[in-house]
Amino acid sequence: MSINTVERIDDNVPVRHVLISVSDKAGLETFIPELLQTCPGVRIFSTGGTYGKIQSILGDRAAGHLTQVSEYTGQPETQGGLVKTLDFKIYLGLLTETYNDAHQGDLQRTSAVAIDMVVVNLYPFQQTIAQSGVTVEGARGQIDIGGPCMIRASAKNFIRVASVVDPADYGPIVSELKQNGGKTSLAMRFALAQKAFDHTAGYDRAIADYLGARTANEAAAGYRFQDR
Repeated sequence: MSINTVERIDDNVPVRHVLISVSDKAGLETFIPELLQTCPGVRIFSTGGTYGKIQSILGDRAAGHLTQVSEYTGQPETQGGLVKTLDFKIYLGLLTETYNDAHQGDLQRTSAVAIDMVVVNLYPFQQTIAQSGVTVEGARGQIDIGGPCMIRASAKNFIRVASVVDPADYGPIVSELKQNGGKTSLAMRFALAQKAFDHTAGYDRAIADYLGARTANEAAAGYRFQDR
């Protein structure tokens, strides 16, 4: 298997396409308007409750800037939001490289766009298992799949994509965008990638520790088995 290596990148990357899907919606009221102010032509892709939140923040401006991920991919969300962002067009947009002709050809072939920033925080697994009386099934339902995948993909491609996992970073990001003509610097993208991988590592560690401390009998409690 050949490994894809990159030799040419941009230090400063314009933010034109942003994917936002968050459990913790704190700070969006300030971040979204400032994002539009600093990046006037930005297009935001979003899902579920996050889409509704951003739509309420933008009001009449939503039509020119906000798109449902399902509309972009052509695939509706599954019941309960089980599958929303696990789509080829999404990951092509996250992982594509600016100076790779084959990648650019794939974008054109699929009518996809390069995604420049991902704003994602995960289902509240740690908060859920901290509650008294939580069942294994209750904990299982809070294991995020699409979120960690998007975080990892965008953080891996820090040469072009900003991976944002903490609302506390909204302010510094907006400040850089204002000072840098609506562009993120490699220094910021790399710092965000470091934080992103630490975030997913801690999330996975919490899941592994929780499941590892339980037996199969505990896991089976509360289920009704169906013989086939």
